[in-house]
Amino acid sequence: MSINKLALIRYRTIDECLKNRYRKWTLDDLIEKVADMIYEYEGIDSGVSKRTIQADIQLMRSDKLGYNAPIVVTDRKYYSYSDPAYSITNAPINNNDIEKMKEIVDVLKQFNGFSYFEEMSDMVAKLENNLNKSTNKTRNCIQFESNQQLKGLQYINPLYQAILHKRPLLIEYKSFKAREARNLIYYPYLLKEYRNRWFLITRARKGSTLLTLALDRIIDFQELSQEPFVEYKGVDFERYFDDLLGVTKSEKDRAQRVILKVDHQNAPYILTKPMHKSQQVLKEDEDGILFRIDVVLNFELEREILGFGDCMKVLAPRMLAKRIKRRLANAAGQYQEGES
Repeated sequence: MSINKLALIRYRTIDECLKNRYRKWTLDDLIEKVADMIYEYEGIDSGVSKRTIQADIQLMRSDKLGYNAPIVVTDRKYYSYSDPAYSITNAPINNNDIEKMKEIVDVLKQFNGFSYFEEMSDMVAKLENNLNKSTNKTRNCIQFESNQQLKGLQYINPLYQAILHKRPLLIEYKSFKAREARNLIYYPYLLKEYRNRWFLITRARKGSTLLTLALDRIIDFQELSQEPFVEYKGVDFERYFDDLLGVTKSEKDRAQRVILKVDHQNAPYILTKPMHKSQQVLKEDEDGILFRIDVVLNFELEREILGFGDCMKVLAPRMLAKRIKRRLANAAGQYQEGES
């Protein structure tokens, strides 16, 4: 069965509503929400009929589209999923959709080599590989970094939509340091990936500084359609993250000159894969290389340096050198305690 664009908008909207466990949804509520989304995405203001939404719900409940959605009605008027973890986005795609995706991949491949599409080449290869593997049962031809146990990946698309359409969010979040989760209103501005982990750059309604929320620490969230959205008026994000490794940074942080020395054996790794785009080689000889990067001093930088162990030495700034020295000493101390 082929799904047209309007039907897909309706199914996705109903799905987003029923996943929201902070609110009870009547049929009229669903009709209103679907009509709003169709107007927002397609500019159609004729609304949607009660019969259409009822038919959509029955179709989602069935196996015709492979959804088998566990939609239940409580108190004879409130719609929800009996399984709070269910979403139609978790359902397998059908053969017709796979064929359409193949056509899309073929079109995207035609743009390989164009400057605007340089960053898409790995994505296209991954998509084509997954399609071939699922349809032809062929061996895997390309492997990308992934972590199947990583939490929060299901939030990427709805958070992207919230950023795109400037919608405030009520987010239930529990940091690693917090004893309990907190519910706060945030204005989402950017999704950022670092080493296969995703982060939301945002600002709390009652705060004045940018915050970085890890998606794997988000418990749940919902859009607040009646809450006004506050735009971010600071520096462009392309420049904001230009001077650091990772995502940890405050708006007051500034890049510092970091000078590092790496031994001869590991020098090729630094030369062929620079630690940062600001990297400059200051000296190269038989002992290794001396190089400089201009970055914000943060946790991710320290972790990158520590990853080279005794093969890399921090020469400047002195504060960073002391921190790395102390952390390496603490690490060595743990092994000494074990031996004793």
